[in-house]
Amino acid sequence: MPDYYKGSLFLIQVGSGGGGETFTTVACARSTSFSLNSEQIDVTSKCTMPWKTLIEGGIRSASASFSGIFNNDATLATMITKARDGVISNFKLVSARGDSFTGAFQVTSMERSGEYNDAEQYSFSLESSGAITFTPAA
Repeated sequence: MPDYYKGSLFLIQVGSGGGGETFTTVACARSTSFSLNSEQIDVTSKCTMPWKTLIEGGIRSASASFSGIFNNDATLATMITKARDGVISNFKLVSARGDSFTGAFQVTSMERSGEYNDAEQYSFSLESSGAITFTPAA
């Protein structure tokens, strides 16, 4: 039987920014996603038709997003400040498998919403700045 991993343990963590940096899980997240991206370099010509030809390289990046419910937690206040100020900070995305991706990200969007008779919600999007480190599960 294959192994399955709990989505509730797929966490986004924000760095403290100090020496000996520590990471704190962003509170009350309900949904987390992460993607690695690589911009293609297309060198297709009449000589290579009808197939597209790519060469290695291109700009690599990572994106993350997460959303949840506001509860006045200090990590949410930290995230709002990072979104407002446009600072680049260290984040870690941790999987239930035990592997993680760590690197510098900028908060590129923040949204707060609230419906009548429902909890106030948040969502954040992050874009990488520089190399991302992958740490495999132990």
